Amino acid sequence: MAKAVAGKVNTTHVEVQDRMDSGGKPSTAQIVVLATSSALTAIFYSIYRSRAKTVASLQEAKKLSIDQDLKNILSETPGRCVPYAVIEGVVRSVKDTLSSQFVENCKGVVERLTLKEEKMVWNRTTHLWNSTEKVIHQRTNTVPFALGSHDEDISTTVRVIRPLDAAELDLETTYENFHPSAQSLSTVIGHFISGERPKGIHETEEMLRVGDSVTGVGELVLDNNLIKLQPPKAGLCYFLTRTDFESLLRKQVNGVRLWRILTVVFGLAACSTLLFLLWRRYAHSRQSRKERSMLEEFKEQQRRRMRELNMEESSVSPSSCTVCLSRQRSCVFLECGHVCACSQCYESLTEPKKCPICRAPIERVVPLYTS
Repeated sequence: MAKAVAGKVNTTHVEVQDRMDSGGKPSTAQIVVLATSSALTAIFYSIYRSRAKTVASLQEAKKLSIDQDLKNILSETPGRCVPYAVIEGVVRSVKDTLSSQFVENCKGVVERLTLKEEKMVWNRTTHLWNSTEKVIHQRTNTVPFALGSHDEDISTTVRVIRPLDAAELDLETTYENFHPSAQSLSTVIGHFISGERPKGIHETEEMLRVGDSVTGVGELVLDNNLIKLQPPKAGLCYFLTRTDFESLLRKQVNGVRLWRILTVVFGLAACSTLLFLLWRRYAHSRQSRKERSMLEEFKEQQRRRMRELNMEESSVSPSSCTVCLSRQRSCVFLECGHVCACSQCYESLTEPKKCPICRAPIERVVPLYTS
């Protein structure tokens, strides 16, 4: 029994000392938080810089009108090219058009057909059914088209090159239908067993129709007698959108603001975590220096006490009480974990009782038994 108690006390002492020794080191959770917040800050900042560059390029883009003077303007421009231009016009077919498969007399130049499978999936963590969807088929058809002036009397047009490479190409939904899955008792039981419950197939048709107003931002080139709008060089973004230029610019500015906020938030989190770890390390280092200083002071007092008693240091047992130097150490001070005094000397300590070595408050005392 005495050995078990002594072993428990010694284990408590070791655990306390380990906590003191590792007090300045960051925990695994703190390292993960610092690394994650730093990585997200770098990612968000990269996206923010890219979006900010796009907004700056849009603001500096040259706005041109589709009129009879457009060819003359391009022919007089160096290289017969405007590297980044903004034009607004109406979609016009060049030769052929695409007909809607579901709506009569609906003609377009870009058609996208999409089939999505919708189903409910059982989440084993939250014990809830979650709705999910998966694209099982998508096909996009295009025909050559151009942008013309809103004034039908103006014959000048701008041929749009590689429209599917453009961002913000929002097509109009011309048809939408949902085909629910057939349900039976056996299939319902099978769905509950498998954890997946199909809802049905969502079918949509989207088109860029002839006559739609479109804003294009890209490289404007005069090639022989043909004016082309094509993806720009130098990393600039290519845009085709059914909204006006001001709406496009406002949307991009709002996106930049969002990424800037995310960068600042996660940057502050990373800086705060780093400052906390540095402060914790500094506090631990200062506490360690303080404890070493107090320990040296205690040893000096102990040597002075031994000289007063005319005792040799070699004559004092390592297990002797550090206060009276005569009785055996018989108690452990918590929470500091020092075993340095006998019970009589502990009782004689003045209130509030503090450890003779580290001056830490003694919250409780555990007797030390030896067999």
